[in-house]
Amino acid sequence: MAAEDLPSEFDVVILGTGLAESVVAAAFSRVGQRVLHVDRRSYYAANWASFTFNGLLTWIQEHHEESQPEEAQDWSSLLEEGEELIYLSSDPASISNVQAFCFTSEEDEEEEASSPDPPNTTEEETGGANEDVVKETSETESADLKEEETKEKPEERADGAEKEQRFTALNDGKSTVQTDVFRPITQASKTDGKEPGADQPTASAAQSQSEPAKKKISYAQLVKEGRRFNIDLVSKLLYSRGSLVDLLIKSNVSRYAEFKNVTRILTYRHGKVEQVPCSRADVFASRQLSVVEKRKLMRFLTSCVEETEEQRAYNGRPYLEFLCDQQLGDNLQHFLLHSIAMVTEDTPTEEGLSSTRHFLRCLGRYGNTPFLFPVYGLGEIPQCFCRMCAVFGGIYCLRHSVSCLVVDKTTNRCKAVVDSQGQRISCSHFVVEEGSVGTDWKMVTSPPRFLSRAVLITDGSILPSDSDQQVSMVTVPPIAAGCPAVKMVELCSSTMTCMPGTYLVHLTCQSVGSAYEDLSPVVTKLFRTPESHDQENCPSVLWCLYFNMTDSSGLEVEGHHLPSNVFVCSGPDGSLGHEHAIKQAELIFQKILPEEDFCPPAPNPEDIIYDGDNNSSSMGGEENGGAGEEENDGAGEEEEEKKEVLEENDGEEEKKEVVEEEEQSLQTEGIRLQPLETGSGSVGGSDSCSPPAGSQISRRDAVQTPEQHTASTHNPQRESASCMMGN
Repeated sequence: MAAEDLPSEFDVVILGTGLAESVVAAAFSRVGQRVLHVDRRSYYAANWASFTFNGLLTWIQEHHEESQPEEAQDWSSLLEEGEELIYLSSDPASISNVQAFCFTSEEDEEEEASSPDPPNTTEEETGGANEDVVKETSETESADLKEEETKEKPEERADGAEKEQRFTALNDGKSTVQTDVFRPITQASKTDGKEPGADQPTASAAQSQSEPAKKKISYAQLVKEGRRFNIDLVSKLLYSRGSLVDLLIKSNVSRYAEFKNVTRILTYRHGKVEQVPCSRADVFASRQLSVVEKRKLMRFLTSCVEETEEQRAYNGRPYLEFLCDQQLGDNLQHFLLHSIAMVTEDTPTEEGLSSTRHFLRCLGRYGNTPFLFPVYGLGEIPQCFCRMCAVFGGIYCLRHSVSCLVVDKTTNRCKAVVDSQGQRISCSHFVVEEGSVGTDWKMVTSPPRFLSRAVLITDGSILPSDSDQQVSMVTVPPIAAGCPAVKMVELCSSTMTCMPGTYLVHLTCQSVGSAYEDLSPVVTKLFRTPESHDQENCPSVLWCLYFNMTDSSGLEVEGHHLPSNVFVCSGPDGSLGHEHAIKQAELIFQKILPEEDFCPPAPNPEDIIYDGDNNSSSMGGEENGGAGEEENDGAGEEEEEKKEVLEENDGEEEKKEVVEEEEQSLQTEGIRLQPLETGSGSVGGSDSCSPPAGSQISRRDAVQTPEQHTASTHNPQRESASCMMGN
């Protein structure tokens, strides 16, 4: 909706379209509240967003440019007697240390062969090169134009023939982008005038003759196929029995999305990647465990289902100590600590056992791992809830913000908000994202924490298998003292997050230093980069991005120096699941409407009676009141005949649909979220939520339409043996 057409009164005004804010908006709109949902950005989901590759380049460029904070306009003329203004922050700094690197060629390999001396940009000219290499790229921009722009300064060359393209950044807390490029790392060339030696391995001639050369994906191809990528700013997974999955099922919002099962869980140990047995079949088929270890593992997992006195005796003591006292070997301790409980060595035993039980409960619901991932990326989930809010009357405005709050001095409650256009909008409650609240108004109980993030585009899987469509969850314990544990998610092209022939890899950890300092050692060990050694068999990194993000797990929704009817939503936290955001959204809803149900199921379209239908039916009854009984009897007979024909047709259509679903089930692995009692199936993205009478659906061009989710999916098999406990 256009900003000038906004009504002047709402029940709830929400600033920010992150996950928690979007769930809150859907919950309020569903129970009949008038909701205005605005965001200063041009895209949905805030720090939960997903970008195409070209969109991510634009996002990097925006963070590279030092934006000047906007001057607060004086809206005191809108105040009435006994009111005051609270100005909101206009420049939230939740992202820092943005660094991007490209390790592949700028052009296709065939073109490189004809011009072996490509241009190079030195650090002295990085200021001008920023506009050439990292620029705001439209989704329809051709690769040829991109190549021409990168060749504008061919006169500058570096001594090393390895350098061709690299984005780097200063590490002073301000996002910057510099250019300094590498050639394909598979090319055996001289580096700094030296022949490649033991520390710079090259493929042997025999190997190159026996194996066909794999064509390297160039940077131009990544840009050209940029729309095939959906790159998340935050990396998380959905626990199959977690609060987000339960909410998606309960509210029927799951119909707007499609999901993939995470097919395997991996871990990094002793310098190599190993698969973690996550089901009964995996345990007994594993070659990494001896027969004795398999029996010990099954016995331990069985004992974890219920809390015992022996377990309570270890409360407050490290979980690793508890595992050692169970006489479990190093293999089992590693799997249980890092890949199943996913905790650190000093985590209390009660917390470690709770995480282990949660892992086991989630097994077997939608596959042989506990996790799901949404097709098209995590940014789809906030948009799904925004869509539900819009269906039930919520109004959305992007590139629109709230400048300040109008507060009643007597009651200390927010009476209205003033938007960025100077319009005063009355509201009963106001929900705001954390980044829009200044530090003077926040009540800080602990020092701020940060997350280190890395996004990689690679040319192969970290653990190749018979299938090239694996979705993997990888746990990497601290590789050295003082280093953080890293969670890694590897996505294949069937998740619709990367182009065919590539993998999208997300790495996340708690920040110790900058994201590059925390995660580049892990990337160097697991993947092939110019800094790697003896990594010939590892997948190559084509492009990567590092950045730090604020960890908002410690923020409370209320208790700040704000009016009593203003609630703050935090951004992404460092956990793997979504429990924090969902609990926060439910808490805000219950604070405002304690008597209402949180996100009740949406009604079926045939159950909705519109006001116009009631009037027309009553009018028709009066007009036909004088008709004879014979006419009514004849009409009744005709209706019965029509019903019989329709029932027969419905039966045939149902049979056809069953056959079609069975055929589609052989071709795809999508998952529809349904209650456990009814099994699991596929998501087609059909919109069966209809607006109530008199509601207004806002114009939301950024939210996916049903036609954009037409991929066929199937009912995945629920194997009782897929759960370790035989669920």
